[in-house]
Amino acid sequence: MDSAVRFRNVCLRYGKVVALDGIDLEIGSGEFFGILGPSGSGKTSCLRLIAGFDRPSDGAIELHGRSAASVPPYDRDVNTVFQDYALFPHMTIEQNVGFGLMVKGVNRRERRTRVGEMLEMVRLEGLGERRPSQLSGGQRQRVALARALVNRPSVLLLDEPLGALDLKLRQQMQVELRSLQRTLGITFIFVTHDQGEALSMSDRLAVFNRGRVEQVGTPREIYEKPATRFSAEFVGDSNIVERLDAGLRSGERGVFSLRPEKVHLSTREPAAREHATSVAGEVADVQFHGASVRYVVDVPDGRSMTAVVGNLGSRAEQPAAEPGTRVWLNWSSDDLHRLRESESG
Repeated sequence: MDSAVRFRNVCLRYGKVVALDGIDLEIGSGEFFGILGPSGSGKTSCLRLIAGFDRPSDGAIELHGRSAASVPPYDRDVNTVFQDYALFPHMTIEQNVGFGLMVKGVNRRERRTRVGEMLEMVRLEGLGERRPSQLSGGQRQRVALARALVNRPSVLLLDEPLGALDLKLRQQMQVELRSLQRTLGITFIFVTHDQGEALSMSDRLAVFNRGRVEQVGTPREIYEKPATRFSAEFVGDSNIVERLDAGLRSGERGVFSLRPEKVHLSTREPAAREHATSVAGEVADVQFHGASVRYVVDVPDGRSMTAVVGNLGSRAEQPAAEPGTRVWLNWSSDDLHRLRESESG
């Protein structure tokens, strides 16, 4: 894998505040790479370092195999799309998209050609004479993308660019961004706190927590095999099993992640199965989510566990479990995934 961006033991400090603490990370050329984490975890700090807006306190950053230490922001083959779009309200859409080309001294004829091609690519052809205030939120997002891409950067940084959009439009833009990245073949580095967004869009992603990387992997790897308790609980829902339960093949003790959809809920005690665990409990809460039903069940040792049951349509196929109902939860030892201690303590 050719490297587009590489962090080597990078630290970033603002006085006594440690924003990034020893980051080692490699992002391949042509990847759609997600950076996922809660507010204050260091996600945007990474983008600022790549763009050259900040310099690392320690460590090194490489762009396409070369040190970025002496390269100013305007000479980096990198562009950024921000959450608030940062469009010029007094300029037309064509002027906004072509601004970077004008600054670089590209002649007017080539500018118009490239701007027209980019507006067509983001499906805004015919709207070039409008102002940003005359466009919808999704259209303004496309203008910001076109303006960033018209300079043909090798790396595009996206800092929570879909955060201001409503759910339906956000889902639509996720598909469009993914399609655009595949068409262009350039590296997209996408920062988000939305786990669903990161899982659905990324080729690989890094989970950040308190300025450190908890885990790097494909969406499936991170969901199915979370490395730490933080990864298990931040990326999707997870039951944390902290003791030796019957059914573990190896008989090992430790802390395990168990995804709620792997937990089977029944109103009848299930037959004993090898390498399986069954626990009786009482339904504490039922949450209907349309495509699924989420059950929160209090079990005897003081824990609450969660089971997610798909809404299959036929009521006969659904467990009739209202709050207060005695139920049994059972799962296979194959669905338990052992966790290590968090990198962030």
